[in-house]
Amino acid sequence: MSIAALLHNKRVCVCAGSGGVGKTTTSAVIALGMAAEGKKVAVVTIDPARRLANALGLEELQNTPHQVEPERLASAGLELRGELWAMMLDPKRTFDELIERLAPSQERAEEIKQNRVYRELSTAVSGSQEFTAIAKLDELYREGDFDLLVLDTPPARNALDFLDAPGRLTSFLEGRALKAFIRPTGIGMRVLGRGAAPLLGALRRITGVDLLADLSTFFQLLGDMTDDFSRRAAQVERMLHAESTSFLLVTSAQSEPIDEAIWFRRTLERSGMPFAGVVVNRVHHDMLGDSEADDVLGALHDDLSGELAARVAANFHDYHVLARRDEHNVARLRAELPEHPLLLVPHLDDDVHDIDGLLRVHRYLFASPQEREQLLADVIA
Repeated sequence: MSIAALLHNKRVCVCAGSGGVGKTTTSAVIALGMAAEGKKVAVVTIDPARRLANALGLEELQNTPHQVEPERLASAGLELRGELWAMMLDPKRTFDELIERLAPSQERAEEIKQNRVYRELSTAVSGSQEFTAIAKLDELYREGDFDLLVLDTPPARNALDFLDAPGRLTSFLEGRALKAFIRPTGIGMRVLGRGAAPLLGALRRITGVDLLADLSTFFQLLGDMTDDFSRRAAQVERMLHAESTSFLLVTSAQSEPIDEAIWFRRTLERSGMPFAGVVVNRVHHDMLGDSEADDVLGALHDDLSGELAARVAANFHDYHVLARRDEHNVARLRAELPEHPLLLVPHLDDDVHDIDGLLRVHRYLFASPQEREQLLADVIA
């Protein structure tokens, strides 16, 4: 099954997985491939490599989708029957825009954005990037301008952070500590505990930062806006569970990312979220078969010098070991997901950083099963 078949009649594709497995590249390839199929597609990416951003026409950070010039792809041999739009998410700007929409007045929005606690919350606090990624996705989803939205989830230690972090942030904003700070002055210190008073006093003398006052002011400024956060969270939950949404796991063929993909799939199942399949990147395919390095060395002696032949044979042996490892890991993943497709992308000669590289990956993700088997056979040959 190809990506086009997996995403038939879908409006949202969430590419999830641990960091460093090729989520950004996969998201970009899915978006351009579906645009080639005739869809109007927007890919929301977090932090693409600069050369990949340039390839998509994202020379400058932009927090709204803009159209990728069809000529960029046509010159490389891919005609778009639809439209490809792309944006790089600016978490801070997205958080600011959310506050501006939810605040009862422009003055209240500016007060919140100038608050020291808010500035930290919207940039450095764990979960803020994931929260803003989903907020932007929800905004574009409700506007309804695109046939398909593809989200490249933020880099994370593990894929589960994407699902957990927004909830943790929302729970914080709705928690008892928040309600205590919104009450009259003095409650906040009792929430923190009397032991915090000397520490906060010392911090204020050394840095000039009155943390308690900043916290109290921030929470009071939010006021009833927390109800809006709750409603938005409910909207997002409905979107992520909708039949028009698909989670696509992205992994490499190494053991740890495979373990995490298995774990994340189970988490999606328990959460009732729709799952499409898995893209396995950078798969080493066995070129030696039953041959050994010594057999390769003997075959090379007639054409290469002894030292060079030995080096080439050793390289074949190393690749053979990696291929056997990848074969074992992919087999574990396949056994865990017998009813879901695994789309394998081979280990390429270099990193994907331009249109030509995206199109190389595109050939594997959008090929029919028969075409993909032939492509993989060509790699081995």
